[in-house]
Amino acid sequence: MATEDTYGDAYGGGQGDRFRQGTVPRDAPPPPRRPPGPPPAAPGGAAPTESPFVAWLRAPRLSPQPGVWAYEHRPRPAQEPGRVPGRQLVGGALIAFLCGWLLWSLLWNGYLGPYWRWPLKAVIPDDWDVNTPEWYEASWVYYALVVAILATVFGRIGRWPELWRRYGTPVLRRLTAPPRRLVARFAPGLLPPAQPEQIPTDKLMLRAGSALAGAVVLWLLCWNGVLSTAWLWPLYQFMPDSWRGSIASLSYAAYTYYLLFTVVLLRVASRIGLWKEARRRWSGEPAGRPEDGAGPRARLAPAAPPADPADWPGLRAAGAHDAADRLAAEARAGLMNDVDYARLDRAWQTVQARPSRLAAFTDTVLRHGAAACAHPSGARDLPERLARHDLVTRQVRLGRAADDERNPYALRGAGCALDPAVLGTSLLAVGPPGCGKTGRLVRPVLESLCLQALAGRAAVVAVGAAGAGLAPDEAFDVVVGIGRPDSAYDLDLYGGTDDPDEAAAILAEGLVGDLAAALPGGDSRRAATALAQLLGPYRAVHGRFPPVPELRELLDGAPEAVDRLRSALAASGQDALVRELDARQRQAQRPGDAGPVLADRLALLDRPAFARFFGTDDPDRTFSLRALEHPLRVRVDLPERGHAEASRLLARLVLAQFTECATARADRSLFACLVLDDATHTVTPETVRGLARLRSANAGAVLTLRTLDDVPEALRSALLGAVGCRMAFSGVTTWDGARFAEVWGKEWVETRDVTDRQVIAHEPLTRALHVLRQVVTGRAVTTQSVTVRTVERERWSASELAHAVPAGHAVLSVTSVAGETAPPVLVDLTG
Repeated sequence: MATEDTYGDAYGGGQGDRFRQGTVPRDAPPPPRRPPGPPPAAPGGAAPTESPFVAWLRAPRLSPQPGVWAYEHRPRPAQEPGRVPGRQLVGGALIAFLCGWLLWSLLWNGYLGPYWRWPLKAVIPDDWDVNTPEWYEASWVYYALVVAILATVFGRIGRWPELWRRYGTPVLRRLTAPPRRLVARFAPGLLPPAQPEQIPTDKLMLRAGSALAGAVVLWLLCWNGVLSTAWLWPLYQFMPDSWRGSIASLSYAAYTYYLLFTVVLLRVASRIGLWKEARRRWSGEPAGRPEDGAGPRARLAPAAPPADPADWPGLRAAGAHDAADRLAAEARAGLMNDVDYARLDRAWQTVQARPSRLAAFTDTVLRHGAAACAHPSGARDLPERLARHDLVTRQVRLGRAADDERNPYALRGAGCALDPAVLGTSLLAVGPPGCGKTGRLVRPVLESLCLQALAGRAAVVAVGAAGAGLAPDEAFDVVVGIGRPDSAYDLDLYGGTDDPDEAAAILAEGLVGDLAAALPGGDSRRAATALAQLLGPYRAVHGRFPPVPELRELLDGAPEAVDRLRSALAASGQDALVRELDARQRQAQRPGDAGPVLADRLALLDRPAFARFFGTDDPDRTFSLRALEHPLRVRVDLPERGHAEASRLLARLVLAQFTECATARADRSLFACLVLDDATHTVTPETVRGLARLRSANAGAVLTLRTLDDVPEALRSALLGAVGCRMAFSGVTTWDGARFAEVWGKEWVETRDVTDRQVIAHEPLTRALHVLRQVVTGRAVTTQSVTVRTVERERWSASELAHAVPAGHAVLSVTSVAGETAPPVLVDLTG
């Protein structure tokens, strides 16, 4: 398949120069009619004038470890803090309040003497009489301080802040939701933005000062009566009539109300003016300080507010201000989507590697805006998305970590995601049919890789049964429907190579790789040698490799086909290849020759349904995996119905070609990934070795299995060890669970053993009380002894994997290419 003019260096791959002077990418399609796929900003989190794309782009992203959804992730402590039960919390707070009230009542009524008023009398002048206004004001301040001290002490004892956070804050949030919606509609500038750290310092300080000035002006207007006495309505409404005749009671009530009014006014002003962020900027504290135990990645918070990514600071730093202004304007106008941003960011990285392309890149951006450097297909998004994607971090969200005691506390409730950094170690998923492997794993991962291919960051090959619903045809550049008369593309059996030995090794792996243990020598080397002895001579004569019918004839040793090939070789004077052909004929006479086995397997592809396929005379129609250097989206549909054995053979062949072609790429800047929906009977010893080599080639594979029994027993442990990401769905068998439990290992945990011991009384009165208690409760009097031990146990046992994983859940562990690991986590795939 010709691809030289289709995929260029705008994506960091291929040999074309799409930014060369005078070469402009094809005209891009019109911009999307709606904002892109990224999730919209939270209600009230940003002003309505800000496009959803800009809000998505400015959102914080923090990933403490591999496999965590970084978009708006909030880290949690590594250890679970002691959570007080609700009844105990409410009871303790009520008791603390009553105790504080009792102590204040005893102080106020003089039961504890006048000693607590001595500090007041020591600081006020002697000429302030008890009935003077000065006394009332000074005593009110002193009593307020005493009450504040009592409230602080008993509040800490009764855990009032925790009670407010648990029960008061949700109620207050629901009560203030309607006013916030009104403010967001008519005065959006009064609401705090979702990312205050993105506001420039001068604008932030101006906003903080304006809020303070507004609060002072409002207070003066209220105090001087300019706004009438409406602000005093709560005081007049709730103050008892008996207090109006007492100067002391009226003064205390009025000054208390003034204080509360001032606190509320300052609180509102601080929210509007972002005083917290202003104080952080003024003091020089770093932004986004994580909690303890959030992980090494979470501690990498910048000391200064980061630059606004919507302004394209990289382009501005390089002097491309016009291009940055054009892209920033289209981003704020909603004419850019997440694929555009990722694609342009990738193109900019290419320009940074080769600065000579800056002028052409700027010219292209000024012409086409967000549609510049478009994918050769012209697509700027997929026809539909079913999963949540974040192309800034290249992640796809699979679900959330369940709130289960077997999950680490720091990960409970966090989103679980996959990205090329972990897919580069390859992923193996095992689960019975109907558990959600295709819909909840393969489809989201395939969507993510197709989006990254549109952004020029990846190349993806999806292999599955026809009608499996991996993704619609419009989401791919190449759809190879093997056995379908309407298929526009064919599959190259030889992997696009010109070397007969390499082509023979790949084809032998696909044909008899699953029978390697039964072949002479215990591997497929003799089968590869037999194929090479035929492919080399045939290519020397015809300039191409043989199609399936002719190769089958040669493997069967048909005299006419062999004689024609020998005559052509002799006529061209290629004596070395004639000797190769003679050696093949001699070996065919020996017992245990691999030729008949190869011919029998090849007969599965020499069927009328495949008559239009596996040809070698139409290179424009034939797709080869050598095109992985370009951002291709390829889907290979296998003829599952009626040709199950042929489908397995082809899946094994594509897997062998992928591992060979991905590692042989000259340009590895694109992440290449193979998604194999059903890897039944496709795993061979050479496959396991190939999966291990993908990690260093910026490539990976996603394999799904119904059970590990579909893999030869000798390769099961090796397969689990070769992949870095492992996923066990609900419904796996105990013997499959035992394999996962073994590879996930053990951990040290703290256990508590509680022992009940019966209490034997020796005194008559105590014995009588014990007898009475036993009659009433029906249980003997016992005491408990608790033993705390640290023991080593399996992270997930085989029984737990088989019986304790709920439907719609899976246990996932990931490893990044850099070597970072994450423990197995129970993931709710519906969350």
